[in-house]
Amino acid sequence: MATDRYDIVIFGASGFTGQFVVEEVARIADEERGLTWAIAGRAMGKMQKVLEQASKKTGKELDSIPVLIADTTSESSMVEMCKQAKVILNCVGPYRFHGEMMVKAAIEGGASHLDISGEPQFLENMQLKYHNRAKESGVYIIGACGFDSIPAEMGVVFVNKQFTGEVNSVESYLEIMAGPEGLALNTGTLESAVHGVAHVGEIKTLRRSLFPERLPPSKHKLLKRGPVFTSEVVGKYCVDFLGSDKSVVYRSQRYKHDVRKQRPIQFIPYLVRNGIASVIGTIFFGLMFFIMCSFRLGQNLLMKYPSFFTAGFFKKGGPTKSQIEDGSFKMTFVAKGWSKKLEDPLADPEEKPDTVLTAKIAGPEIGYVTTPICMVQAALVVLKEADKLPQDGGVYPPGAAFMDTTLIERLNNHNVTFTEVKA
Repeated sequence: MATDRYDIVIFGASGFTGQFVVEEVARIADEERGLTWAIAGRAMGKMQKVLEQASKKTGKELDSIPVLIADTTSESSMVEMCKQAKVILNCVGPYRFHGEMMVKAAIEGGASHLDISGEPQFLENMQLKYHNRAKESGVYIIGACGFDSIPAEMGVVFVNKQFTGEVNSVESYLEIMAGPEGLALNTGTLESAVHGVAHVGEIKTLRRSLFPERLPPSKHKLLKRGPVFTSEVVGKYCVDFLGSDKSVVYRSQRYKHDVRKQRPIQFIPYLVRNGIASVIGTIFFGLMFFIMCSFRLGQNLLMKYPSFFTAGFFKKGGPTKSQIEDGSFKMTFVAKGWSKKLEDPLADPEEKPDTVLTAKIAGPEIGYVTTPICMVQAALVVLKEADKLPQDGGVYPPGAAFMDTTLIERLNNHNVTFTEVKA
């Protein structure tokens, strides 16, 4: 990469999530000596206001941070921006509508590209269409670098590293904690979810094209639990986690099998609920959401009245300062496998798994604290550890891209902690 480029350019810096990414970069710039960065977006006035606000919140002097003008309606402006960056942090969603042009511009402009998408259709489509072109350009296109799905991905990587033998399967249990004001997310996340559910039928066809051959079946298949169950690990009710974690982890395990010729790990994520009322509310909301997303009027109503239809969980203007400060999460990972490494790394042993390892990840509020931390630390790994990334560039999920890097150590040093739970 050219040496006169900025190390990091934050695209969409004036968006709701983008402003938190700006603050996170401002905080870590001092510890990453010599880091150069800029912000980018459509309107100079909004960009300058973001820098002013970030300066007040972080106590850092940001007057000299460069501002680049780029707009998704102008392909030439996007390419020009990318020619000035080593790594683009793309905070402009929904990625279904705005992401592909940014990916194309990054490849043409010679910049690596990270996003925080939780949209499986977009993520898998980018891998299908642009993996070879990204390799030819020598850049990395890495999606899902926020809460979706770095904790899940690196949690699987972590238990695999801690396991003394061979991992067969991993279950994750996500608990999201709130303060007195409850939880909230900005409506941009809702818009992405609405369009993802509305077009969920695209996934099967897309995945057949991306992975024409199925993974070999395991003799020790990880069975999905019932729709509601009490976990013996966390001691609470659990339901299916319907986010993008499972699909993202699956792509990393395909990479592990297809490219690294190692046994893939089966993975199923669950969401923890505190009581039966919470379970009923979660199921009711999920059913209502899927029904409304299946027709145009329902989609429009969700987007026009987000707070009403989601009981305040999604709202215009996003969470309050207190909701962000009081929020936190923890994920429990239960890995099962064999106590010894396999002589054949692709073998499927006859013996049942005989070893269990449990680990936890804990961190601050998921949407606007943990997500910027994950995204920024991932960008620094791309900048500093090219020799530990998959060779020659390409389009990857985080687990495939970062499994050999220091990302877990970096996250541990920035309030997203990984710990093994001793039996």
